Amino acid sequence: MKFAYYPGCSLESTAKEFDQSIRAISSALDVELVELPDWTCCGSTSAHATNHKLALALAAQNLALAEESKLNPVVPCSACYNRLKTAEHSIRKNDELRGQMEGLLGHRFTGEITTKSALEAFANDVGLVAIAKRVEKKLSGLKVVCYYGCLTSRPVKEVAFEDPENPQSMDKIVKALGAEPINWSYKTDCCGASFSITRSSMVYGMTGRILDAAVEAGAHAIVTTCPLCQMNLETRRKPEMKIPVFFFSELMGLAFGLSETQSWFKKHMVDPTPLIKSLQLTG
Repeated sequence: MKFAYYPGCSLESTAKEFDQSIRAISSALDVELVELPDWTCCGSTSAHATNHKLALALAAQNLALAEESKLNPVVPCSACYNRLKTAEHSIRKNDELRGQMEGLLGHRFTGEITTKSALEAFANDVGLVAIAKRVEKKLSGLKVVCYYGCLTSRPVKEVAFEDPENPQSMDKIVKALGAEPINWSYKTDCCGASFSITRSSMVYGMTGRILDAAVEAGAHAIVTTCPLCQMNLETRRKPEMKIPVFFFSELMGLAFGLSETQSWFKKHMVDPTPLIKSLQLTG
């Protein structure tokens, strides 16, 4: 199985462990990722709020690179996935916009590729059976809540690949790893995103509700697929809140018995090692 790979800016900075774990589990599952040459920022956060045409062009440039590779692009970051998927939808549905983008980028869009989130690619393309077969040590005893955030499911017509109100793909993956996903009501609540910088007091309230709900549900940890959600949930919290926040790919690597897992966990702001040791999930 082979995909084009769009890591995005966060996976080269604040979420390196997400990039490293995605690459490692892909290799473990015989999935080849071909990083797009000369990929650019997707325009997330500010561009689409200030210049719609520029925001579309930034994402479309990466879609053009993927079309040239003739491979479906896999995108781990929820914000990047949202921008690329939105551009893909706009180019397919709006002839005028597609013409503008083709003129700007010097590329004729064929519509022959489909952008996938990494979560979607592993759950649906690689498949739960293949994931379960690769498990060397089940994550028995680990109770988690899966937090999808808002960007993999909204706007629904453009980006959602499963039930936008009650997504299940991450729950199914962690269950295949031997962990116990707990149902809760905060799967797709917003964490406050980039307001974490300009209105951090507001974001503390939003992340606080999510963290409190996870603890009340009886979870040992939160699992997510969004670098910004992971950072907000780890850094915008009360000091006494100790629940760790994993990327789903890190738990896959842990269950696969990959040797790199400890190097990923060292990059966390909230050390997950005590939890892992208490449940005897290593070695």
